[in-house]
Amino acid sequence: MASSCSTDVGLRPMTTLDDFGLTEEQKLIRRNVAELLARALPLEEVRRLDAASEFPVAAFDALAAAGYMALPYDPAYGGMGGSRKDLVVLVEALARHYSGASSCYLPTVIYGGMHLQLTAGEHLRRRYLPAICAGQLKAAFALSEPDTGSDASGIKTRATRDGNGYRLSGQKLYISAAHVADYLVVVAKTDSEARHKGVTLFWVDARASGLTMKPLETLGRRTTHPNEIFFDDVFVPADHVIGEENRGWSGLMKGLNLERLCLAAQACGNMHFAIEYAKAYAIERRQFGQPISKFQAVQHKFADMRILLKTTQALVYRLADMLDAGLDPVEETAIAKIQGTDGEFRCAHLAMEIMGGAGYTMAHDIQRLFRDVRVGSIGGGTNDIHRNTIAKMMGL
Repeated sequence: MASSCSTDVGLRPMTTLDDFGLTEEQKLIRRNVAELLARALPLEEVRRLDAASEFPVAAFDALAAAGYMALPYDPAYGGMGGSRKDLVVLVEALARHYSGASSCYLPTVIYGGMHLQLTAGEHLRRRYLPAICAGQLKAAFALSEPDTGSDASGIKTRATRDGNGYRLSGQKLYISAAHVADYLVVVAKTDSEARHKGVTLFWVDARASGLTMKPLETLGRRTTHPNEIFFDDVFVPADHVIGEENRGWSGLMKGLNLERLCLAAQACGNMHFAIEYAKAYAIERRQFGQPISKFQAVQHKFADMRILLKTTQALVYRLADMLDAGLDPVEETAIAKIQGTDGEFRCAHLAMEIMGGAGYTMAHDIQRLFRDVRVGSIGGGTNDIHRNTIAKMMGL
């Protein structure tokens, strides 16, 4: 088994080409996030949090204090009015430091809170978005169920009218970071006879009577672990419907498209980490009288990792530009999600191959990345389901 080399690797400095096409503000996001997380979430703390399955509160609070929770929101609600490309730059930079840094950001800002901005009435936006922008409120998104994941329209959680509100009954599964959330975006059926047309979104207090939660132990993503949620006649006020009753499907799709953009951006950051970490090890590790980075077999693995990163970045940044232009690039969203999540796992695998026995030990951080990115092709809509979408867009 190889001896340990340094595990606290610095980020490879960005080159002019890496920054091509970015505004000065976007370049600043990259630099500031790297410096902020180096202080708020050093790798020693990441290892402790991962072992304890503990949410990275200090990192979340530091991002909030720096204003990053507000980045994609409308200034009318305390937001910064950032573009989708700004968001991509931020998410990539978060994951480049630690995959869990982006995973602690996304459930509140994108998976949960963004549904308020995209679909909710003005009363909900005014009441809750300023708190999200200030980092005072955490949210999560509850869609998947024991029998429905890929078939989102087949959910069984029901919401029935009760006076001036609704009663929620059912079960949600694999809900990331729900255990730290103040509010949940819950997808439920309000018309049991319909599929897409009978879906409604609700903004639900995570501490409501009748709502119980159980953490799930998983292979990776431990600092934002998933949860099982039970709704036993949970009352939700009528004014906490996001959008309109029975018309939640279109709002759901708006949020999911943005989620997949962010998953692909997160994958870019994870690929950066894999490359930089393995490169630092390969330069230091010596065999046959020279660093293993000098062997062509190792160099080709690095070249393959870099190809995966750069091709995914090209897709992601183009997709962000399309969304900023007001387009609805469904096929491109599916492609970016597949390319990114398949690519991040391939990069983690190659990094472990380069590091050999050392990469397989808990003394190094590649094993954690390997565990964390394995869920990428499963969560956010399985990659096979996204391939179905692409085939449909091709007229097949």
